[in-house]
Amino acid sequence: MTKQRVLLFFSTLVIVGVLGTFVSFYARGYRLDFKTLKFQPNGILVIKSEPDGASVFIDKELKTATNATISLPPGTYDVEVKKEGYFEWYKRLTIEKEIVTQATVSLFKTAPSLSPITFSGAQNPVLSQDGSKLAYIDSEGLWVNDITSLPLGFSRGPKRVTDGNLVNATFEFSPDANQILLTTSNGIFLLDTNTFTAQADRVNVASRKSEILVGWQEAQKLIEEVHLRVLPPQLADVFTRKVSKISFSPDETMILYTASASATLDENLVRPLPGASTQKQERIIKEGQTYVYDIKEDRNFLIDEVELPVRWMPSSRHLLLAQEDKITVADYDGTNRQTVYSGSYIYPFAFPYSNTSKILILTNLGSGSSSPNLYSLTIK
Repeated sequence: MTKQRVLLFFSTLVIVGVLGTFVSFYARGYRLDFKTLKFQPNGILVIKSEPDGASVFIDKELKTATNATISLPPGTYDVEVKKEGYFEWYKRLTIEKEIVTQATVSLFKTAPSLSPITFSGAQNPVLSQDGSKLAYIDSEGLWVNDITSLPLGFSRGPKRVTDGNLVNATFEFSPDANQILLTTSNGIFLLDTNTFTAQADRVNVASRKSEILVGWQEAQKLIEEVHLRVLPPQLADVFTRKVSKISFSPDETMILYTASASATLDENLVRPLPGASTQKQERIIKEGQTYVYDIKEDRNFLIDEVELPVRWMPSSRHLLLAQEDKITVADYDGTNRQTVYSGSYIYPFAFPYSNTSKILILTNLGSGSSSPNLYSLTIK
């Protein structure tokens, strides 16, 4: 009886050990090759899409539907995601053995819908530096629209900041978007973006304009310096001396920037991460070209060789590119560009709005006799 118990105990240990080893190797991507009857080290592709239920093609062959986990031998693959009514998504991915590669796909509608945000015209819309607010002028005054994403069921309409005839007035946001400096033919006024200030109550701060702007510049510089402290010293030096128009992604993991001078980014500034992007990168930056630097993965991607209005989408995984004849959304690495709008609009007034499902554009819908208005364009 004792021998049977010992034998049963050791048999259980062997079975548990074999199963544990099998599960461990399976989780690392090993699969049985039925031709050689050997376990081969594969890689894992985890692919998700929004909306889900899209078809996944690997090298033109239908494999599965999102969301899915696919085991693939090491190599480079052409991956396509397709869903009726949406633009196709394509990217060339390199799969490494025992490494999990993740692909999160956003699909955009082939037939977007337009909805008016303003009805009495909108002049010179300006986006705040942090991307949270959009200001514009109409016949009733200056308005500010909070364009950050809110929980489902909540919404914010535009708020009037001041009234009066502001035709030909100009304005700019403070770095924290809580103030606006309004310049009119009657003076210069500092306004709170969260409250209404009647025309009669505005205080002329023309004598303090330089002081206010210098303070804002210092505040913006401090914000950038705080963010740049997380970078390796060599990289922080390049961003301080040879980069302009720095814009951090909403989740602060990437930097959108334009090179103001040529420079070279050293390789391997941070420890390589398993499953990091395998898309082509550019370590030599050139003056006037726009790039995205991925802080976590130490990869630098060329976005455009000419200066175009490029802005972060709220997802932190996509960019909005405004061009004279179209509006494009691209992945953060510059790949998978999709033209989400090619109709009439007032260039370069295209802005991210609320979440990745919408953008704001300024357009008169091709009617030269009517004032342009702001419209939300539903692209997802």
